[in-house]
Amino acid sequence: MNTSLDVEQPVRPARLPPPSDLLGVSTAQRRTASLEESIRRDPGRFRVLTGDRPTGLLHLGHYFGTLHNRVRLQNLGVEMFLVIADYQVLTDRDVADHLTEHVEGLILDYLAIGIDPGRSTIFAHSAIPALNQLLLPFLSLVSVAELSRNPTVKDEIAHSRQSSVSGLMFTYPAHQAADILFCKANLVPVGQDQLPHLELTRTIARRFNDRYGTGAAVFPEPDALLSTAPLLLGTDGTKMSKSRGNAIALAASADETAKLIRGAKTDADRHITYDPATRAEVSSLVLLAALCLNRDPRLVAEDIGAGGAAALKRTVTEAVNEYLAPIRKRRARYAQERAYIQQVLRDGIERANTVAETTLKEVRTAMNALY
Repeated sequence: MNTSLDVEQPVRPARLPPPSDLLGVSTAQRRTASLEESIRRDPGRFRVLTGDRPTGLLHLGHYFGTLHNRVRLQNLGVEMFLVIADYQVLTDRDVADHLTEHVEGLILDYLAIGIDPGRSTIFAHSAIPALNQLLLPFLSLVSVAELSRNPTVKDEIAHSRQSSVSGLMFTYPAHQAADILFCKANLVPVGQDQLPHLELTRTIARRFNDRYGTGAAVFPEPDALLSTAPLLLGTDGTKMSKSRGNAIALAASADETAKLIRGAKTDADRHITYDPATRAEVSSLVLLAALCLNRDPRLVAEDIGAGGAAALKRTVTEAVNEYLAPIRKRRARYAQERAYIQQVLRDGIERANTVAETTLKEVRTAMNALY
C-alpha cells in the first residue's frame, strides 16, 4: 500500500482579522501581535503544540475556531505537533468504547482540511510512553491547590461532587503540560479563556528549570498565540456542540447541511442585519456565510436585506456547501484508504516518540537520574 498520497492544495482559509485588529491592552494580546510578525519573518523558529480530544466528528465551529489557523501556520512553515488526546476521554465510556473509530475520523478531518502529515506530526497521546513519564516529575512541581484552580478542574468540581472527580481529571493540567513540553513547543494557540491552562504549563517549565537546570533551560516557557476566532452559534442558538446536535460537521453531506440550516433559529425581524449584540442567532448565520464567502458580514447582511430568514438560510446553505465541497471530496477519497490513515498515525507516533525519548533523557540527566 502506498503510504504517501499527493497532498492537494488546502482549502483557502477564511480571511479573519489579524490579531492586531482586535488587541486590547493585555500583555498576552500585545505579545500575540509581536509573535505574528515574528512568524511571518522566521516561521522556522517556532514549534506549535495543539490538538483535539477524539470525541467525534469535527464541525464548522472547530474549523473556523482553530483548524483553519493550524493550516495557516503549517503553510507558513511553522513546525506543528497535533496531539490526539485519547487519554483525556477515558472517563467518557460512550467515547472510549469507539476510540479507534473516533481517532481515525479525526485524522480524516485533518487530512481533508489540508493538514499535511509530511509537515505536521499527528500522534496519539497514549502511544508516547516517554511523554507520559514526564507526568510524575511535573506533578512534584505543583500543589493540589494549583491543580484545583485550573478552570477545567474547577468546572468539573462545580458540576459534580468533589469526591467523584477522578484522579485523571484532577491531574489534567499536568498532563496538558506534558503534552506541550515533551516536544518543547514554544507556541500554543489558545483562546483568552485558556490562558490559565497555559500559565500553569509555563509555571511547571520555569520551576523545573530553576530546580534542575544547570545554566541552560531544559524547557521553554511557551507563549500564547491568542485566537481571534469568531464565535459561531449552533443552529439552535446555543453553543455549537456535537453532543447537542446543533453543529454542521465537516463530513456532513450537502443535504444534511441544508437540513440543519433550514432548521436554524432566527428571529421575527424580516430585515436581515449584522448585530451580534442584539441579534445573536441571525448574526451567527450571517457570519458563517461571510466566513465561507471571505466577505465582511455587514455586506452579506446588506445584500440579503429585506429577503428575510428564507433568503438568509439560502445564502448560508449555498456558501457553506460550496466551501465544504473540496473538503468533502478529499475526505471521501481518504476514507477509502484506511491503511494510509493508519500509516499516517504510525509515522507521527514514531516521530513523536523520538522527540519524547530525547526530552526524557534530558530531563533525567538534569535530575541526576540517568541510570
